[in-house]
Amino acid sequence: MKKVLLLFILSTANLCYVYAQDKAIEWPAYGGDPGGMRHAASTQITPDNIQQLKTAWTYRTGELDYYKDNDAAEKAAFEATPIMVEGTLYLSTPSNRVIALDAVTGNEKWMYDPRVNLKNGYSEITSRGVSTWPGPDYHGESVQRIIYVATIDGRLIALSAATGKPMADFGKKGTVDLRKGVGNISVTSPPAIIGNTIVIGSSMGDNQRLDYERGVVRAYDALSGKLLWSWDPIPRKENDPGYATWQGEKAAQTGAANAWSILSADPERNLVFIPTTSPSPDYYGGERKGQNLYANSIVALNASTGKVVWHFQTVHHDVWDYDNAAQPALITVQRAGKDVPALAVGTKMGHIFLLHRETGEPLFPVEERPVPQSDVPGEQTYPTQPFPILPKPIGVQKVGPEHAWGLTEEDKKVAEQRIASFRNEGVFTPPSLQGTLVTPSNAGGVHWGGVSFDPQRQLLITNVNHLVAVIRLIPREQLKAEESKSEAVLRAETGRQEGTPYVLKRDYLFTRDETGIKMQSKPPWGTLLAIDMNTGELKWEVPLGFMYDPKQFPDAVNWGAINFGGALTTAGGLTFVAATVDSYFRAFDTETGKLLWQTLLPAGGQATPMSYQINGKQYVIISAGGHGKLGIPLGDYVIAYALE
Repeated sequence: MKKVLLLFILSTANLCYVYAQDKAIEWPAYGGDPGGMRHAASTQITPDNIQQLKTAWTYRTGELDYYKDNDAAEKAAFEATPIMVEGTLYLSTPSNRVIALDAVTGNEKWMYDPRVNLKNGYSEITSRGVSTWPGPDYHGESVQRIIYVATIDGRLIALSAATGKPMADFGKKGTVDLRKGVGNISVTSPPAIIGNTIVIGSSMGDNQRLDYERGVVRAYDALSGKLLWSWDPIPRKENDPGYATWQGEKAAQTGAANAWSILSADPERNLVFIPTTSPSPDYYGGERKGQNLYANSIVALNASTGKVVWHFQTVHHDVWDYDNAAQPALITVQRAGKDVPALAVGTKMGHIFLLHRETGEPLFPVEERPVPQSDVPGEQTYPTQPFPILPKPIGVQKVGPEHAWGLTEEDKKVAEQRIASFRNEGVFTPPSLQGTLVTPSNAGGVHWGGVSFDPQRQLLITNVNHLVAVIRLIPREQLKAEESKSEAVLRAETGRQEGTPYVLKRDYLFTRDETGIKMQSKPPWGTLLAIDMNTGELKWEVPLGFMYDPKQFPDAVNWGAINFGGALTTAGGLTFVAATVDSYFRAFDTETGKLLWQTLLPAGGQATPMSYQINGKQYVIISAGGHGKLGIPLGDYVIAYALE
């Protein structure tokens, strides 16, 4: 293994590892660094030469062949961001195959297939990437590099980076069973690596029943696979300070509050940061009254012990599916002329919280404000919610008949009538028997694509959905009658919420017909924006993508689009993002938000790009494999771009 000979330091928060042999700037973790800034150190590609960016190579994973003879294509999404270390790219496919590619040519070095049975009815068929040990914080002797993949059927597998073969001394012949002692969980995100410790969360569909599996976070020894510690985000012991925040006879049955997104690590402080999600079920909390710590929180754990160091709850008593879906970004900001270690997290509510990394204290004021209360029998919503004063909330915060939209006047009138029929009093309006417009929706605001941070410009960049959800609770005994008298109710997504009195019906503020999607709320429906994290002020916001063909509707370029996948910033002053339903890959000027470059991908780009430099050339990589649930064209492409 090549040894690290030089650290290329851009700021106290941005370490990029450079190898003397070829001056390679690597991408050793999902978010570029253990703290997930998603910032590339290379300055080669700039606003001045971006028009010279061309395809350098294309690799096809063959993944579509794995969807034959099953219904995986309906749930599959190629959301992977590769890592690059020592001249090799490593990535995972939705079926959890791990592939190693030459970082210069894109030629395959090896492929490992864990043989996941795709017929097992998974909620999601995706894998956002792999992890590697040793991590950037390792400074010991040369060791054999290991690649880790966590699978949707609940396995943690360690592979030789050189050969792709399982590491025989890890777990049982290279595998740890993550379902042992926990239950039927999946994993869709790569684990965090801190020192010699692997920390991993889990994924589960959490609107089908009350007594879901526990959302435990666990740590394993990187070499042996031995379990080191386990932390349950739902307090089970009376001496835990959060225990009293779970009230009700069935509260102890509650599961989930898991961490399905990307975890962040701070090796210097020996901390790992856990973004937890909603408890089960996620749209009715009558069986789990109270604040519900440590669900819907950012929790800092001691990486050696799993003990809670601090916690900050972003939503109290979640009944909106407001998971913390985005990776917390560990950044450095300026306060009174001094560097301050911080953590920035974007949320589905459109709230961006900036916290002190060592204490969890907000670096911009946060206040508790009264919010609308539930009128559903049995429910008891929390009286207040935390609102950041800065940055100001982003995304659609409220919608009324005056916000109705349609391509024709008739479509607009239909939208007005539909909007008027539902309850909506702004963000945190709770689900109702009448039906509630949830703004922002469970798809964001900021979604799992998260945020990126340019440390030189002190700008936080994120793409946002402006999508409205329609949520209705139906008494269980009335479900069949309601479905029989309404096609809209029948078509809506159903969450059984077994163990509670109510079934969930979830839809969105658009309709579909033979012509495609008809949006019913005013554009933009997707934007890209930049926030100065020293002042908290919005610097710019621009539409991202298009939902309708600009040739037929020229204004569509100003309307934005639904998007899933994150953005990448570079030291060269560019922000790269795909994500949109129109399947374009774009580059913007980070300073101004001006669109500078775009290219049509061969399939949907619902992933976050990455970048590295090797042999004096900078490459930008995007996975283009589409999204089955969104109806975005599927594919199996990994595409590299570089200057001609």
